[in-house]
Amino acid sequence: MRGKIVLASLFLGFAGFAAFAQDASNTNPFPNDVYCSGIVTTESVPKDTYVITGPESNVRITFDSGEFVYINKGAGQGVKVGDEFSIVRPVIDTIKIDWTKSQASILKKMGTVWEDEARAKVVRLQGDVSIAQIEHACNYVQRGDIALPFVERPVPPLKPQANFDPFMPADGKALAMVITGENFQQQVGKNDIVYVNLGASQGVKVGDYFRVFRYTGTQRETAYQEKRTPFDASEGLSPTYGFGSVPKKWDWSNTPREDVGEGVVLRTGPNSATVLITFCGREVFPGDYVELE
Repeated sequence: MRGKIVLASLFLGFAGFAAFAQDASNTNPFPNDVYCSGIVTTESVPKDTYVITGPESNVRITFDSGEFVYINKGAGQGVKVGDEFSIVRPVIDTIKIDWTKSQASILKKMGTVWEDEARAKVVRLQGDVSIAQIEHACNYVQRGDIALPFVERPVPPLKPQANFDPFMPADGKALAMVITGENFQQQVGKNDIVYVNLGASQGVKVGDYFRVFRYTGTQRETAYQEKRTPFDASEGLSPTYGFGSVPKKWDWSNTPREDVGEGVVLRTGPNSATVLITFCGREVFPGDYVELE
């Protein structure tokens, strides 16, 4: 069964590359990509302004687009009608299972994962409280969510993708890894967000591009796989049994790597970057490598 899955993946992967050659559009990311992308950062985030609750709080604990929330700052603290807030929330992965080796420990070193929840505009002031309307929601808003003054984010241009080379050799620039996806997704594709462990402290900037690749035969992922599956049968009956083998001198270090896609940097933390996958020929997983283009 696994052999069939591998063969199907090969056909789908090359089909993806062929189809993409016809899609060379050069546009900007959608605002939702930019303002709902989240960030991983070691920097301190002010927590003194927050969502108290909202209307119908006796029966409601979450709030969505067009609805109202109460924020714990008002005219007495300098808030004005028309002020806008970004609503954010620190989140953790409750599954606590590593997809790739050292995933959780690397993510911890990158910092806290902050999820973008919404943008809200102040419409009324009452004492030391603001009434704000949610103008755009990435997710639901709940009590205790942090409210930060809204700041415009740069929207990097997207480059044409028609000349993507799936076998591009290393360019010698800085390397890092995909550590997790937005909402802790462990499998992502085009137009998804991933967080990589290279950031502003290492010279990464908004608008930079990362190429995503993987080596042949490495086993950083924790999903089941026979050793040396890409090359031969190592012990007993492996998924490649009956389909040939090669001498064991071949491994990840002396075979071509596989370039699976690329993405543009939307935000940076000191040791992380938020990357929008703009193209991938097949799935991207935590543990896949990235290099600056």
